[in-house]
Amino acid sequence: MSEAKRTPGDVLRDSRKKDSRTKRTRVLAVLDEMKASGEPVTFLAVARTAKVSNWLVYSPGVREHIEEAMKAKPKAARHQQQSGTRASAASLATDLALVTEENKALRSERDRLKHAVRRSLGDQLDAAGTKELTGRVNELLEAVEQLTLEREEIRTRRDQMQQQLEEMSEDFEAARAAGRRMLKQVNRDAQER
Repeated sequence: MSEAKRTPGDVLRDSRKKDSRTKRTRVLAVLDEMKASGEPVTFLAVARTAKVSNWLVYSPGVREHIEEAMKAKPKAARHQQQSGTRASAASLATDLALVTEENKALRSERDRLKHAVRRSLGDQLDAAGTKELTGRVNELLEAVEQLTLEREEIRTRRDQMQQQLEEMSEDFEAARAAGRRMLKQVNRDAQER
């Protein structure tokens, strides 16, 4: 059984699914590493460490794992507080500023990629539309050529029939004239008797 031809949309969907699975696997691996090292687990920290977008860590199937790890966090937080490894307010403000800039860059890249995809799909649609229109124009040109040939054949037949009609009219007139002459001759012969 042969597979149906895949469209660019199918290829894009399959690629996105594969990419999503890879990223989800990476998020879960990072989460396991963070739990093992006692590092504080937050949605933002997991997203940054796994190098994925924030929305992915909040998506179903991933969010539950992070929330579960965060519930176990109080023990790790107490340990950090006791050991003095907790982040300062200035460090958190710096992290927030970095994340804000990263979000701006990601939004800009997302918009650029959306524009590129739209342009590419538009070009594909234009190419497909042009191909279909070219095919239709060629069909119409062939039809016009066929009709022109048929018109010429009809004109030729018309001219032939016109010529035959003229010849028949001449023959008819000649026969009529001959008939009149014969009648006159018959009348003269009848009078002479």
